[in-house]
Amino acid sequence: MASASSFLSEDQFLCSICLEVFTEPVSIPCGHNFCKACITKNWEGKNQCQCPLCNEKFNKGLKLRVNTGFREVVENFKKLRFISKNDVPAKPGQVPCDCCTGNKFKAFKTCLVCLASYCETHLEPHLRVAALKRHKLTEPVHNLENNVCKNHNRILELFCRNDLTRVCVLCTEHRAHDTVPLQEEYEEKKFQLEQKKVEVQEMIQERQKKIQTIKEVADTKGEDKNEAIANSLQVFSTLVNSIQRHLSGLVSVIEEKHRAAERQAEVLVKELERENGELQKRITKLEHISQTKDHLQFIKSFVSFSSSPPPTKNWSDISISGQQYVDEVKRAMVKLEEALTKELERASREFRVCCSQVLVEETDAVKKTHTITDLETLPEGIKLDVIRQQYTVDVTFDPCSANELLLLSEDSKQVRTAHIWWPNGIPQKFNRYAYILGKKGFSEGRFYYEVQVAMKTGWDLGVVRESIHGKRTFTQNPRNGAWIIKLRNNTKCTALNNTSVNLSLRTIPERVGVFVDYEKGLVSFYDVDTVTLIYSFTGCMFNEKIYPFFSPGPSEDGINGAPLVLSSAKCSATSEESNGFLGLIITLIALFFLCIN
Repeated sequence: MASASSFLSEDQFLCSICLEVFTEPVSIPCGHNFCKACITKNWEGKNQCQCPLCNEKFNKGLKLRVNTGFREVVENFKKLRFISKNDVPAKPGQVPCDCCTGNKFKAFKTCLVCLASYCETHLEPHLRVAALKRHKLTEPVHNLENNVCKNHNRILELFCRNDLTRVCVLCTEHRAHDTVPLQEEYEEKKFQLEQKKVEVQEMIQERQKKIQTIKEVADTKGEDKNEAIANSLQVFSTLVNSIQRHLSGLVSVIEEKHRAAERQAEVLVKELERENGELQKRITKLEHISQTKDHLQFIKSFVSFSSSPPPTKNWSDISISGQQYVDEVKRAMVKLEEALTKELERASREFRVCCSQVLVEETDAVKKTHTITDLETLPEGIKLDVIRQQYTVDVTFDPCSANELLLLSEDSKQVRTAHIWWPNGIPQKFNRYAYILGKKGFSEGRFYYEVQVAMKTGWDLGVVRESIHGKRTFTQNPRNGAWIIKLRNNTKCTALNNTSVNLSLRTIPERVGVFVDYEKGLVSFYDVDTVTLIYSFTGCMFNEKIYPFFSPGPSEDGINGAPLVLSSAKCSATSEESNGFLGLIITLIALFFLCIN
């Protein structure tokens, strides 16, 4: 980069009196230059003028005139020195000067007429030359070639609001559009951005307050929960203690009656043993009589024996007391159980309706506030209830995806296999096993459905990618877009992962729930009746729409003919659970009433 010192030494522009750059320089006859004010002050009050450098003497009446040519040189030197002090090398990301050779200095301005960017040194002509002063300068522009109109070779300094693009002043196709200077639009949008930031910040603060409020409500709910649990424990503890006390009394009464029966039995046994002893004596006496040889004596002895009857009682109507009481208690218990069963069924229905309403209200609140998103934190039983309430979808079989040998019900809710092997050559059908897809596919969110598999010894359930549709055969694993579990021979349950996984089941499920979280890549299978997780595929790469997948299973010695049934998921206690609960309550209350009576 050229600088002031490239042309003249800086010392040549310094006054030897004030040692500063010349101001209004004048030349004296000896050829030396000084500031006009400096030399005038130096000669003031002297009888003879003398050069401060060479001591040459002049007449006192010498008239000083400004050297206009040298003055312009000095002024240019001042500008160049100022510019050279402000020139700095361009850093990465800064606009470089288009005129600098070698090391590029940072551009100070961009000329919209010359279509070039200049550092402060090379910008000097635009500040000095009259013709260049009329050029329009702007802040340095990056990628100037991309900011020039290809049609008119002008800077794209305007912004078209209709087409959301930059244009130049000569682009006639945009004249009827709403165009404004790009810088003006930038400033306006920047102002709007700041306003938007303020609005978003206010929204954040509002939500932070809401979070705090919800946390406080949750804390209050926690306290209410603890109080409710404590009250429930107290009530049930009181009831249990009362039942236990009455049960103890009942047990005491029963044991006392048993002891009384034992005492009665002991007395009766002794009496019977005594009579048996007497009868044994009579047998002995009869034996003695039978051995009498004298006929007359024999007759007299026998007549005498027969005239005295044995001292015995009639035992046919005698029994241990208490049996009638036990039978009456049994009949009373049966009547009581029937009455309590009806009453508890009514109360249970009302209780379930109340719980369902509360659960629906809670679920609606959850859906609105999106507070339950991480199902993994919930216990399995509660998790399955939440899943059934929030994500259950209505699934039907798609007849178009099934082989003709599959038998569908009219409502497309049941499917069974007529025969497991198909003839080849049927397009758009599965021809190896009896597979069928759900009619509706899913490409986002969560969904859940249930399938009744009772009375079946084999079945396949899961989800598959849309690309599986219409394929005659495919390998059942996640790499091929299939996430399936299967049951065979009513004993062996397998997850068809990239390698088959044998599943250990305590009981063979009669109702299987399938839950899919598309975004998390999760497919889970549940035994609905026992509320247990059978298996989960994780990290699934769906990549496209997925469909529910079903197979009634292969024929296994002709005993796998029951259908697969799509059932509606209802979040309520099972009848078995209800009956078990009712039975327990009936037993407790029956014991309680029996003790009281």
